Amino acid sequence: MARPVTLFTGQWADLPFEEVARLAGEWGYDGLEIASWGDHLDVARWDDAEYVAGRLAILEKNGLKVWTISNHLAGQAVCDDPIDERHRDILSDRVWGDGDPEGVRQRAAEELKMTARMAAKLGVTTVTGFTGSSIWKTVAMFPPASQAMVDRGYQDFADRFNPILDVFEEVGVRFAHEVHPSEIAYDYWTTVRTLEAIGHRESFGLNWDPSHMVWQDIDPVGFLWDFQDRIFHVHCKDTKKRVGNGRNGRLSSHLAWADPRRGWDFISTGHGDVPWENAFRMLNAIGYQGPLSVEWEDAGMDRLVGAPEALGFVRRLSTYVPSDAAFDAAFSTKAE
Repeated sequence: MARPVTLFTGQWADLPFEEVARLAGEWGYDGLEIASWGDHLDVARWDDAEYVAGRLAILEKNGLKVWTISNHLAGQAVCDDPIDERHRDILSDRVWGDGDPEGVRQRAAEELKMTARMAAKLGVTTVTGFTGSSIWKTVAMFPPASQAMVDRGYQDFADRFNPILDVFEEVGVRFAHEVHPSEIAYDYWTTVRTLEAIGHRESFGLNWDPSHMVWQDIDPVGFLWDFQDRIFHVHCKDTKKRVGNGRNGRLSSHLAWADPRRGWDFISTGHGDVPWENAFRMLNAIGYQGPLSVEWEDAGMDRLVGAPEALGFVRRLSTYVPSDAAFDAAFSTKAE
């Protein structure tokens, strides 16, 4: 069965939800991965049956379905330290409140619990998102970060996320963490450590997004194999590396997206360095049957061009399915 191709609405939240649904439907997407910001989805209204029905009606009107919702922005604030003006820019007034850091973290945790409840009401079993991290600030290891400090960071994550996961499990929903710089799991080994920190809880898995791996020189295809039982969701987003000139660095020098002096850039799906064909073959091998969610992030391409083009690219590769017959089977056929 073909996997559904969806559009992640996070980068479209400046547009009304109805407009994004109309565009996605006209382009031929199967559904949306709905972001919980802008006017797209208010998770605090999870117990408002009329509101929930209204969201589903908009999807149905445009020939769309929903398999996944997202709350990356609130998730970022659950474990982050420091909480500062960056968070004020991405959080709702409800979560920000008076800006007291610990209060923000606690309200963000409650927001994720409401997101799980909203997912259940929509008939959705997966929520994608971030965790934040109290130790991302130590990644350069100077001033020196002791092992005890690092250990406290993973314990802080476990202490804050275990109660959130209790609610996810209560309502039958899974959390798919996007492995991403600035999160508690940002590469291969921190993913291992993160899963260990919460005792490999079945409700906590991964949103595989290769765009965050290729610029770190992590093999995104091997990652799929090693974490195959934890791949809950897939983002189709690409990255182009530009580090070969001896000047551009991987940390990108605080330069804006699309600046040619950056060492890498997010780029529309199929135009970068992600080995997509091998990745799709691996998704087949591990039996992944969930959505393929196009996440448009390309400062050098208009999204009205990038989103439909990416759909065509993903749709073509998603038709690659294992053969039901071995290619060498005919070699052993005996002539009558």
